[in-house]
Parts: sequence; C-alpha cells; structure tokens
Amino acid sequence: MLDETAKGVFTIAVTPFLPDGALDFDSIDRMVDAYGARGATGLTILGMMGEAGKLSADEAVAVVRRVTARATVPVVVGVSAPGFAAMRALSAAAMDVGAAGVMVAPPSGLKTDAQILSYYHDTAETLGPVPFVLQDFPLATGVQIAPSVILKIVEDCPTCVMLKHEDWPGLEKISTLRAASNDGARRISILCGNGGLYLLEELMRGADGAMTGFGYPEMMAQVVQAYTAGEETRARDVFDAYMPMIRYEAQPGLGLAIRKYSLARQGVIAHPTLRKPGAGLSRAAMAEIDALADRQALKLRALDLAPPRM
Repeated sequence: MLDETAKGVFTIAVTPFLPDGALDFDSIDRMVDAYGARGATGLTILGMMGEAGKLSADEAVAVVRRVTARATVPVVVGVSAPGFAAMRALSAAAMDVGAAGVMVAPPSGLKTDAQILSYYHDTAETLGPVPFVLQDFPLATGVQIAPSVILKIVEDCPTCVMLKHEDWPGLEKISTLRAASNDGARRISILCGNGGLYLLEELMRGADGAMTGFGYPEMMAQVVQAYTAGEETRARDVFDAYMPMIRYEAQPGLGLAIRKYSLARQGVIAHPTLRKPGAGLSRAAMAEIDALADRQALKLRALDLAPPRM
C-alpha cells in the first residue's frame, strides 16, 4: 500500500491506442516493462496525461487490470471524477486488482479554502481506508491550493499520504511544506510533475522524487539517483543533456502528442495515437523532435549513458 515514505520516480504512464483509437494492450505490456527497466519505482496511470477522460468506465478498469497484472512496482490510479460515485467505483476496482493507492485532483469549481477542505474531507470519506495522492495542478484545474490548506488536509485526512506537486511556480510551496513538517506537521511524500522542468531544484527544496511522464523516463531516475547519492554535478549534467527535449515537450497543448511520438520512436509503444479530440504533430514538429533526440543521444554518450534500447 502507498504510504508517506514513497520516494523515487512514479512515472506517469500514457495510455497506448491503436491507430483506430482502440486500446493497445500489447503496447501497455511493453510500456510497463520499459518503465520498470528505465528506473521507475512506481507507476501512475489514468492521470490527465493518460487521457483518462477519453476512456469509458469499462476501459478504465481494463487498463488498470492490465497494468497491475504486469507491473512489479506500486501502481497509483487516477480516480478524479465529477462525482464521488464514479470515484468510489473506480477506486474499489483498482484496489481489488492490486493498486497501491489512488490520485485525486480537485474539480475546477472549487474557489475558496473552505470548499477545497470540504472536498478533500468528502474524498477521504468516500475512499475509506484507500491511501490517496492529492494532485495539486492549478494550471490544469484552475484550483489554487495554499500550503496552509494542504497542511490542513494532511492533518485532517490520515489517508492522504502524498502530494503530487505541480504548481508553477511552486518551489516556495515545497519549502513551506517541508519547513512545516520539520516543525512537527505530519510529513507526507512529495513527488513533482511539470514534465521534469524543475526536477533538480524540487529535489533540493525537499521533494522525494518525481511523478511525471517525460518521454525519456530514465532521465528522472538518473537525476534522482545521482542527487540522492550526493552527486549533484552528475545530476546537473544528466539533467542538462535532456533539457532541450524537456523544454520542447513542455509546449502547452502539444505535450502529450510530443511525448507519445517520442515513446513510439523509441519502441516503447507501437503507435503515437491520441484519442480524439487531441492535437497532432506536423511533419516539421516531428523533424524537430528527431533532431533533438539525435543531439540528446550524443550528449548521453559523452556522459557514458547510452540511450536505452528496446
């Protein structure tokens, strides 16, 4: 079961589709294996970048079953939903097949601290003993959660064991939360998103690792491993080698298409298909990604980090 000690890299998994939009279960198997081989200490599925909103309820359960049956690391399942009945149903199904916990983002209608607190009190009640991740991603949800509110949720809801930190800018939020835990507040795991853009600084502020889905997931594992070992220069060198691709993937509206193209290019998934509606890549964009990948490979070889092969 997921708990407050979680650390490392919980890779946000894409949901692979065939060219006709059907679920690609063979690619799910290959993807789970690849993420594990590239250093993931956990997987997070059915998140915002997993196109969860484009799946039927039956499809979502089918994906959870396939991933949990294949994975050798803890699996967190995104169960965010407009209503608590759907959240409860998917959470129960996920835990029944071996998920380690679930993740919940706030709905966009929450405007005040009191509304946010009430929502997560209701979430904890709905989920019962299931451990959950509080997803703090205001750029996507429009919900601003102050550190004081997060600390109150953590205090009131013992089953909230992790924060997926994805505020932007948000480094000061990490520092505030860690200072509070040093002063006696309950400490929970903090894993960070934003495509890895600020991973090194987030680690230095006290984060426990990453929970994001950059198209080269080994980057997060290598940076976290080097930083944890006290090798900050090595961590910076690795991060710098991937930075041009991280920057390119961070384009609003195109990030998932770029990520899926990169994963298909590496053989992790068979097709870069996004379910409609979804952005596509032009030939010019694909050529730019190819050029960045080739340059990235040269930098990695200079660091004695050969690109993974499938």
